[in-house]
Formats: sequence, C-alpha cells, structure tokens
Amino acid sequence: MNNANDNTSAATQNDPLEQPTISRRQFLAGLSLALGAVTAAMAGIPIVGFMISPLLQKTPQTWRSVGAVNDFKVGQTVAVSFVDASPLPWAGVTAKTAAWLRRDSEQQFTAFAINCTHLGCPVRWLQEANLFMCPCHGGVYYNDGTVAAGPPPEPLAHYEVRVREGQVEIRTGSMPIG
Repeated sequence: MNNANDNTSAATQNDPLEQPTISRRQFLAGLSLALGAVTAAMAGIPIVGFMISPLLQKTPQTWRSVGAVNDFKVGQTVAVSFVDASPLPWAGVTAKTAAWLRRDSEQQFTAFAINCTHLGCPVRWLQEANLFMCPCHGGVYYNDGTVAAGPPPEPLAHYEVRVREGQVEIRTGSMPIG
C-alpha cells in the first residue's frame, strides 16, 4: 500500500498541468507587500530627487550691477545689495543679498561676502578701525578680509568684480569665492 501512495504522489509532482495553489492569506500578503513597495517608491522618488538635484544642477553665475563707478570713492568700503543669482520665484525680499565693496583704485574694486566664516553672522565694517567685525562671537578681519582675531576659521569670502560700461558688477552665484 505504501508503494501505491508513492506512485500517486510522484505522478502528481510530475504532472505539468497541475500547478501549486496559494492560499488567500499568501495572496493578500504578497499584494500588500507589492502595494506598499509601489507607495514607498511613489513617495520616495520625489524626496530622493529633491535631495540629489542640487548636486546635479549648477547654480547660474550672473553679473549683477551694484552701482555706477562714480558712486564709489577710492579707499572707501560700503555695503551694496543685489539679487541672488538663483532666487526662487517665491523668495521675495529674501532673494536680496549684500556684500562689502571697496574701491581700491580708479578701476579696481574688491567685494567681500557680508557673512562671517565662523557661523554666518553679518559682519560690520568699522571705518575708524579699518576692520571688519562680527558682532556674534567677536570675529575680527583685517581690511583685506584675512582673520585678525576670534573664532573665524577662514578669511572672508569674496566676489569677482568687474567694471563694465561705467557700472560696477559683482559676479554672483550660490556661494562667493573662498
């Protein structure tokens, strides 16, 4: 009798028309996993794209006019403001940024980022002392932007400057030049 059962089970295993059946529980579990994976992909792909897109897109470099050459006196350092190179459509007034601009000679200008390299606080220009000073943690920079004292790890960043058609222009981007 054992021999007959063995032959029957062997016949059913080798029958190509007979397919294994899955239970309702297994089907629903598989369907739940598949739908969960699709939902996670639908939610995850935009998030990953948002996080990776800054690495793939270069911020435009734009020349922004900050005033006429005659508006600036030789040897004087003044604050100038301009629109950021990559403002978002809804940025509004936050798209504006600033720099410290010094006229070194008749056609030579130097522009420094307004933010301290320590934690990004806006630095002030102290004309009497001929220094930039950060009010947050006491960082001090010489008039050429190098660190004089305090916690700043690097000199002030600077912008590229040019004179074109009687206008002083600053080359803006996502970050000033280090």
